[in-house]
Amino acid sequence: MTTGPSSSAVDAPVAWSRARTTAWGAVVGCVLLVAAAWTGRADVGAIVAPLVVWAAWTWARRPAGDPAVHLVDDDVAPQPGQLRARVRVEAPAGTAAVVLGLRRNNRTQARALVRVTGPVREVPFVVHTVRTGPQSVADVDATALGPGASSVSETADPADRSALVLPPVRPLGALPLPARLRGLSGGHESRRPGEGGGLRDVHPYAPGDRLRRIDWRMTARRSPQLRELYVRREHALAEAVVMLVVDSRDDVGPDPRTWRGLMRPRAQDPTSLDLARTAAASLAQAYLAVGDRVGLDDLGVLRRPLPPGGGRRQLDRIRNALAVTRPEGDPVRRTRAPQLPSGALVLVFSTFLDDAAASAAAQWRAAGHRVVAVDVLPTLREQLLDDREHLALRFVRLAREDRLAALEDADVELVTWHGDPQVAFAGLARRAQRRAGAGAR
Repeated sequence: MTTGPSSSAVDAPVAWSRARTTAWGAVVGCVLLVAAAWTGRADVGAIVAPLVVWAAWTWARRPAGDPAVHLVDDDVAPQPGQLRARVRVEAPAGTAAVVLGLRRNNRTQARALVRVTGPVREVPFVVHTVRTGPQSVADVDATALGPGASSVSETADPADRSALVLPPVRPLGALPLPARLRGLSGGHESRRPGEGGGLRDVHPYAPGDRLRRIDWRMTARRSPQLRELYVRREHALAEAVVMLVVDSRDDVGPDPRTWRGLMRPRAQDPTSLDLARTAAASLAQAYLAVGDRVGLDDLGVLRRPLPPGGGRRQLDRIRNALAVTRPEGDPVRRTRAPQLPSGALVLVFSTFLDDAAASAAAQWRAAGHRVVAVDVLPTLREQLLDDREHLALRFVRLAREDRLAALEDADVELVTWHGDPQVAFAGLARRAQRRAGAGAR
């Protein structure tokens, strides 16, 4: 019967080794000391002897034990585009310093020499990233150094930690509105009479009108004898219902060679899904800031959508839902577009590399929604493509241009996010400012 390794063998500390410079220094010192004794050079012996004694003394004081490294959360609130953590180093007694190595995406990003003044030392670090969603913070390993750097421990097992990076938010100006406004509160003027909006008309006083609405100047002008009173009537304020629809089936980078999945996009290149998350979060904040209701749906999965809502907590829900949105297995084939609230403004974020998102946008427009297609395909880099890849990309681009042209024919408005989306959205907003409460053409 075979038995596993004993607990003493498993728990035994890894032996420390001499540093290469210390070992060579001790060997050379001993040789010189013997040569000085053989030749009778006392001056050489007086110079070399302290070095040999120091090497033997530091080796005798080498620590006993293994270093350990852990990653813990940082107390500082994370900012968009930043990953914060603290490296906790547990070093055995007698350790002078620790060499920390930080690695991301199998590439060494930084190395630091940290002095150890106690059994535990914590070092904060910040990693800047252009990616969003779940990702690894870093892989951190540690190598301990003994007194005088004469001894070196084995490298401790690397520690890693995952984090959820929320999409950043870009400021936006004027935004388009849906065809119909809803509710009795909000930040937009509706067509219905009410309170809070601009002047609608001046009308003779009728039962039910409030006395504080009486316009005494108009009354004195039209009825000097005060036989009839005139009141000012205003437009009611209403809110818009906005649905953000993200196409998570595609997550492509600016290098077309990575689209087949054999290569990963570079860490410094935002992918189409990163752009979609940023665009959706920015538009959600802009609409929620003026009192509108915003919801979220995903074309890539069969999951219950986030219903429209308002307030700061709704923005937090949307950003967290966007951060965890990613391609999941085989793309979902839908026979029809998902059902959306009546009269909602639909914003579709997709690369439009296939017909699924374009077909859904056309169906929503045919159902009476105002639909804006937001193109999130990154700016492509074609310098490293060969002739066959150039030809394949040309066919893909022609099919995509035909698809976008068909969307325009279906009265779906197009916006490119990676350019200057603020100007494009402002242009769409001006198209609907012909009369109060009119959101679409």
